Amino acid sequence: MTDGIAEISLTGLMLAFVPVVFVMLILLRWTTVGYETLYAFGRMLLQLTVIGYVLVYIFAASHPAVVLAVLGFMMLVASWVALRASSLPRSQLYLFSLASVALGGGSVLALVSQGVLALDPALEPRYVIPLAGMIFASSMNSISLAAERFEAEFKSKGDYASARGTALRASLIPITNSLFAVGLVSLPGMMTGQILSGVSPLIAARYQIMVMCMMFASAGLSASLFLLLMKSKADTLTDKKAS
Repeated sequence: MTDGIAEISLTGLMLAFVPVVFVMLILLRWTTVGYETLYAFGRMLLQLTVIGYVLVYIFAASHPAVVLAVLGFMMLVASWVALRASSLPRSQLYLFSLASVALGGGSVLALVSQGVLALDPALEPRYVIPLAGMIFASSMNSISLAAERFEAEFKSKGDYASARGTALRASLIPITNSLFAVGLVSLPGMMTGQILSGVSPLIAARYQIMVMCMMFASAGLSASLFLLLMKSKADTLTDKKAS
């Protein structure tokens, strides 16, 4: 045990991959996306290992400029990944996506870190970076869903207002489902981690409520901003439909 948390040995960690291997074998046999999933797991391993070392440095340095640079990088990547499902070139929508993540997610991060938690220092990396990761990921996913559904709806009906409303509802389905299921079907990561570290379940519940609020808000604000900006691309979608 380390600081109240059960330490995972490398040997123990390997056991977690046993069921993964079974699923991977089934995917390879039944579908054509098995290798893509294998690649995804490879990236996950590399990315988490690298970020582990990077966070050790960031937490030790605890310098505002370093934290801001990390937050900026996270927003840039999230904005790019969010457009994977769009049929339009990413170069045409990237500034829309970036503005939506920065304003929608950034405003929620500022409220949570400076208002709810009242962090001192304001850019305490042990809090700000994990919270930013959850917020920007929520923004990223909602923009991705909103972009895909908006384009499909607008091409089908040609009505911006209707497509916008449908896309916003679709973008909020995952986080809304989580609101219904949290505490009944699952104990989310934030709450589980705190309970495992010895924090009172009542305090852990408060943190998880904060997390659910910030994820819903960031998803809704970012998707809404993106869909408002997408109005200028309606003609482009109409032209693609006609061609």
